[in-house]
Amino acid sequence: MKAGSGGRKKVLVAMSGGVDSSVAALLLKERGWECVGCTMRLSDGDLPTADEKACCSLDAVEDARSVAFRLGMPYYVFNFSDDFEKDVIEPFVSSYTEGKTPNPCIECNRRLKFDRLYERAGLLGCDAVATGHYARICRDGDRWSLKKARDLSKDQSYVLYTLTQEQLSHTLFPLGEMTKQQARELAGRHGFLNADRPDSQDICFVPDGDYAAFIERRLQRAFPPGDFVSPDGRVLGRHRGIIHYTVGQRRGLGVPAETKLYVSAIDPGANTVTLVREEDLMIDTVVADRVNILSGEAFEKPFHGLVRLRYRQPERPAGIIQDGDRLIIRFDAPQRAPAPGQAAVVYDEDGETVLAGGTIVCSRKERLTK
Repeated sequence: MKAGSGGRKKVLVAMSGGVDSSVAALLLKERGWECVGCTMRLSDGDLPTADEKACCSLDAVEDARSVAFRLGMPYYVFNFSDDFEKDVIEPFVSSYTEGKTPNPCIECNRRLKFDRLYERAGLLGCDAVATGHYARICRDGDRWSLKKARDLSKDQSYVLYTLTQEQLSHTLFPLGEMTKQQARELAGRHGFLNADRPDSQDICFVPDGDYAAFIERRLQRAFPPGDFVSPDGRVLGRHRGIIHYTVGQRRGLGVPAETKLYVSAIDPGANTVTLVREEDLMIDTVVADRVNILSGEAFEKPFHGLVRLRYRQPERPAGIIQDGDRLIIRFDAPQRAPAPGQAAVVYDEDGETVLAGGTIVCSRKERLTK
C-alpha cells in the first residue's frame, strides 16, 4: 500500500461481528470510501469460541456478513487459524507457564490485524485498513501519531502501541471521535442486527475466563501443587499449580494470615508462588523490552511522560530512559504490582499521545517507600 494521501479511496474493513466494526464500515461508506468487508477466521473449530460474545464465533461471522450485505460491500472470510495458533495462542500459553501475565489482544493486533490483514489489503488493491477500535490517528507534520479516543471510557490506545509509522499512515479508526452510545444508536437507526450485542469481556479463545483450565487442556497435563513462600523463603502453604496465579492476585489463595496476602512473584523452576503484604507490592521501577517507538526514532535523552501498566488503569507520571532495545521506567510514586508479561505504554505528558510501549520483563524497588 502506498503512503496515505487525499486520494485514498478503497479500504479493507476488519469486521468482528460486533457493533463497533459495523459502524466503522457504515461511517466509511458515508464518507465515500469503497469498502471491502472481512472477518478473520481464527479457529478451525477446536477452540471454545461458540459463546455469542466471542469476536471470532460463527454467530459473529454471520452478523458481520449481514452488515456487509446491508451496506452493499464485498465480504470475505480469511482463514488465519494457523497464524492465530502460532502467533497468539502458543505465546499466551507459554507465557503463563513461565509465570507471566500476557495480553493476547496486543499480539493479535500486532500479528494479525496490522500485519496479515495489511498483506490481504494489498492483494485486494486497498489503500488502507480500518477497524472499530476506539482511538485516533493524526498527522503531525511529517509524522503520524496515535492518540486516545475522545470517549476515554472506551479508549483502546493501550493495545495499539505496536503500530509503526507505515501502518499508521494506512490505518483508519472511524470511531475515534465517537462514544459507544452514539455507535449503538447509529447501528440501531440503520437496522443492524448487532446494534445491542454485548461487548466481549473475556479473551475470545477463553470465553469462560478460566485460563488455567484452558492451558491444561491445551498442554494435556496438570500443573503440580507447590509451596506458597514468603520473600525470605518460609513456607506459608500450598498452591494449586502456578498457572492459577498472577502477580497482584489476592483471591483464592486460601492461606490463613493475620494480614491480607498477595502474589508478588511466580517461580516456575522452583514451583513456588511468593506472597507478600499489600504494601510490599509497591514498585517504582519497571523494565520493558520488545519496545516499539511509534515515531520510529530512538529516545536520545531521558524524558518525563505518563505510563499505563494495565488496560483499565490510569496513567502515572514517570521518567523514561531508553537503554538499547529496552525502556527503563522510574515512576514518580510507587505503583502496585507491575506484572511481567503485561504492557507498559508510554504517553506524552498530556496523556493523549502514545509515544512507545513494550512488554514488562521485570520490576524492582529502587528507593525506600514510606
